[in-house]
Amino acid sequence: MALFVPQPDRERLDTFCRDLVTIPSCSGSEGALAERIVQEMEALHYDQIRVDDMGNVIGRVGPEGAPAVLFDGHMDTVDVGDRGLWSDDPLAGVVRDGVLYGRGAADMKGGLAAMIHGVGALAGGAHELVHPVYVACVVLEEPCEGLAIRHVIEQEGLRPAYVVLGEPTDLQLSRGHRGRLAIEVAVQGRSCHASAPERGTNAIYEAARFVFGLQLLAPQLTSDALLGQATLAVTEIESRSGSANVVPEYCRLYIDRRLTGGDTEAKALAEIKRILTRESIQADVQVPTFRTQSYTGLEVEALEVFPSWTMAEDDPLVRKAIDTVESTLGYVPRVGHWDFSTDGVYTMGTAGIPTIGFGPGEERYAHSVQEQVRLGDVHAAARVYGRLALSLQV
Repeated sequence: MALFVPQPDRERLDTFCRDLVTIPSCSGSEGALAERIVQEMEALHYDQIRVDDMGNVIGRVGPEGAPAVLFDGHMDTVDVGDRGLWSDDPLAGVVRDGVLYGRGAADMKGGLAAMIHGVGALAGGAHELVHPVYVACVVLEEPCEGLAIRHVIEQEGLRPAYVVLGEPTDLQLSRGHRGRLAIEVAVQGRSCHASAPERGTNAIYEAARFVFGLQLLAPQLTSDALLGQATLAVTEIESRSGSANVVPEYCRLYIDRRLTGGDTEAKALAEIKRILTRESIQADVQVPTFRTQSYTGLEVEALEVFPSWTMAEDDPLVRKAIDTVESTLGYVPRVGHWDFSTDGVYTMGTAGIPTIGFGPGEERYAHSVQEQVRLGDVHAAARVYGRLALSLQV
C-alpha cells in the first residue's frame, strides 16, 4: 500500500533554504545558524528540540524511545574564500532560474533544509509513528567528519536503527566512500654548520628519500571494486634548523592517506614504516589529534582516523531507499559512492549502523565558487525523506 506523506510547503521551504545560505556558518561559528534551525523546527511543530553541549541541534518527531532513523547533516561550511571569484555574493542567497547560489548551497544547506522540512511534514499527529524520527544538525564536520555525530549518538544516547546522510548526491544514492587517515612523519637528522654539511645528517635530504619511497608505493596501494584506488599525498612539509646556515635536524611531513575497501589504519602505518626501515631513515610516525573548540566553548578532540565504509547493494536499507525514490520521484536511482568523506566514517565505518546517502546538489559544486543547488531538487529530497522515514518504521 502506498504511503501518504503530507507535502512540505514549497514556498516556506524555499525561504528557509535561502535563509540558511545567507547565514555564515564556518566551522566553529555555527551558532546563528543553529538558532535559525531551532526556530524553524519550532514552527514545524517538532515534538522535541534541543541543543547539546557541543552545539548540535537535535529535533525529534514522534514518540520517545529508540529511533528508527536518524537524518544527519552538518551546519558548518568552508570559508567563501576570495569573493571576487564568485559571480554573485556567496552569502546573498541569490536565486536565478530556480537555482540557489552561495556557500553551503550544495554542501549541505539544501540537504539540511530538505531534511528538516521532510521530517517536519510528519509532525503534528497526522501519522502514528511507532518509533521516533530524529534530525541531527551537527557542527564541525568539515574539519573532522564523524566527530559531532559521534557525540550525538554516544553522549546524547541516540542509537538509531538506520542513518540517512543528506550530503549531495544529485538525488541518486550513495552506499559508501573511501576513508581518510592523517599521518605525521617527523624525520630526524643531525645539525651542523652548513659550511661542512658532511659532518651532519640533513633531515630534508632524508625526507626527500622518504618522499621518493612514497611515490613508488602509491601505485601499489590497495584497490576496491566500488571505492577505487587508495591514494596518498604529501600535503605539508617543514624543517627546523635555527638558522639559514645550519643543516636542519628535523623535517616534518604531513601525509593525506585515503583508505579504500580493505584498508586499515594499521596497514597504512605499516606501509609507511617499511619505507623508513628499508631506507634506514630515523623518524617518528604518528596519527595527529584534531583539537578545537565548538561555538559553545566545548573543547573537543579526535584522532584523525576516518574509516572507509560500504553498504551491500542488496542491503535492506539500500533496497528500501531505492524503492522509496522510485515510488516518490518516478525513477530508479543510481547507486554509487561519494568521492569525498562524510559522517558515515563514524555511523557505519565505526559504529556499524546501516547508513546511506541521499541529497540534493551535486558533489562537483561543493567548496567551489560555483556552489549551487536546484530548489526543485530540495523539494524532491524533502518528499523522499518524509516517505523514507515512514517506510522505516517497521
